[in-house]
Parts: sequence; structure tokens; C-alpha cells
Amino acid sequence: MTGRKLPSRIAVIGAGSWGTTLANHLAESGIAVRIWAFEAEVVASISRGRENDIFLPGVRLHAGLVACGTFAEALEGAELALFVTPSHVARGVLRDARPHLPPLVPVVVASKGIESESLATMAEVFAEGLDAGHPLAFLSGPSFAREVAAGLPTAVTVASRDGTTALLVQGTFSTETFRVYTTDDVVGVEVGGALKNVIAIAAGICDGLGLGHNARSALITRGLAEMTRLGVALGAKASTFAGLAGLGDLVLTCTGDLSRNRSLGMALAAGRSLSDIQAGTRTVAEGVRTTAAAVRLAARAGVELPIAVQVHRVLFDGAAPREALHTLMTRHLRDETD
Repeated sequence: MTGRKLPSRIAVIGAGSWGTTLANHLAESGIAVRIWAFEAEVVASISRGRENDIFLPGVRLHAGLVACGTFAEALEGAELALFVTPSHVARGVLRDARPHLPPLVPVVVASKGIESESLATMAEVFAEGLDAGHPLAFLSGPSFAREVAAGLPTAVTVASRDGTTALLVQGTFSTETFRVYTTDDVVGVEVGGALKNVIAIAAGICDGLGLGHNARSALITRGLAEMTRLGVALGAKASTFAGLAGLGDLVLTCTGDLSRNRSLGMALAAGRSLSDIQAGTRTVAEGVRTTAAAVRLAARAGVELPIAVQVHRVLFDGAAPREALHTLMTRHLRDETD
């Protein structure tokens, strides 16, 4: 599949539910995996009980998965590094990990989001923060951690501007139950992976208000149009948004009960405040920060994102969910392809 030898030792940076799941997936494939966790209790939980009882409780982890509390230990001898941190801490984690990265090793990023201040995608963050010579790839697509951990069939995509790197990642991660497709459209995969979380909050609000399947279907479809519109304005291929990192991830995140962003939207529809919702969980709903960044990024690009704007009003401006819906439904009429 690729002329480059597949890695036999991998470092995973980030031990949330998705990082732990991917690390375990790789370990079950026979790869020596070390996972870095920010939380000391996560390192202890994995090391002593073979379980991440904070972020992935109830999932038995492979005996060969080694948890580490330092970047030096996790990255020593790594032939590939996989970063799976929340997007808002990715730059800082990369800065601290970079001195310990072996030279020239490929770096795969499975974080999804847009930086709030810089409006940089994760591709831009890692391109800026890495030393020269590290091939970069970005893993995205419809993939709930618990379903992957349970061995249920999953298909994702890996984006890289270097075809050899894309094939390397494809060969490393693919198994009978985890199928990886390749693309060179990094921008499209990044925008799709970030903005689908914003639309999922809107979908949760829609479901929480009991608005029915018609409304949810319309929301997903128009949400896809927003994602595509912004992505193309930033240089992505429109066709990418019809694939796994676009439509696939959007449908999953907007409809699945395991979606943190959809659940947050449902809680907002029930009248809970954003601060109250966030105070009750240690997991991150990426769509909150991405909403703020996406609205600013769209304004800079001269692109309309009406759904994202209304989600922003609900999250940050105190707008009532039903009032935001009314604003969407009474916008000026237009051609669907505009």
C-alpha cells in the first residue's frame, strides 16, 4: 500500500474518549502504543485498572497500552505521533511536546475545531507549531468513540497533502472494522470536522423543542450547505462535503445519542444555561468554541452562515431557542443553490 514501513511504535497525545479509543485500537493491532494524559488520575486508572474510568468508563483496554504522564516518556522512540486533544489546547500541547518529538516522524491530528483567537484550523496550528520535516495528516469522519471501542464497523478519512503520508496512515489505522479512506483536501476535511459540531448543537435544539423529523432534515441539509459554502471560500473542494468528513460526520453528530454537541443543544432547549451545562461535565463539546470562531471566520471570508449565527445568539447572547428558530424560518426567501 505504501513504500514506507508502517510504524511499530506510536505515541498518542491526549487521553480523552477518542484518544483512548484510537490508542487502544492501535494497540489491538499489535502496535506498541504509549498514551500521554494530562490528568494524573487517568494515567493511574489506565495503568492499574486497564480502564480510563474518567473519559471511557466500562471499556477494557489492551494490556500493551502504556499510559504516561510526560511527553518525554510517551514520545521516546515513537515512529508516528497522534495528537487527539481538544482544539483549544492543541497549540499549547504541541508547543510543550515538540522538543520531545523524534525528528521527521509523521504527525497525525485527530482534533476537530478552529482556534477562537487566531481563527486557525488545526492544520494551520500544526503547520506553524512543528519543526520542519514532519509529514502531516488529519483524521476525521463519523466515529463515536464507544462504537469504535466496541469493534463496530466504522469508516473515516485521512487528509494529507502528501500522498505517501496519507497511505501510511491508511495502512496503519485500517482493520476489518475500521476502514480509512484517503484525500488530499486538508481544508475540506478540517472545515467539515469543525463545523458539523455547530450544526449538531442546532440539531439538538431542534430535537429538544420537539420540532420533528422534517425540521431536523431541513437543518442538516442547510447545515451542509453552510459547511460547503465556507469550505469552498477557504479553498476546499465542494465534493469533500459529500463524503465522510462532511455529510457522514454531520449526519452522525446531528442524530446520534452519543453526540456531546447534540446533547448540549437538547439541554439548551430544555432551558438550561450554557454555564450550567458545562459545569456538569469534564468532556468537551467542541461546537461551543467553534461556533464563535466560525461566525468570525465567515465574516472575514464574506460568507453567510445563518444557522451558525443563530446558534451563536443562543449560546452567547441569551437568545431563546424558539426565537432563534423563528429568525431562521422568516429570513428572506431565496433559491436553494444560492
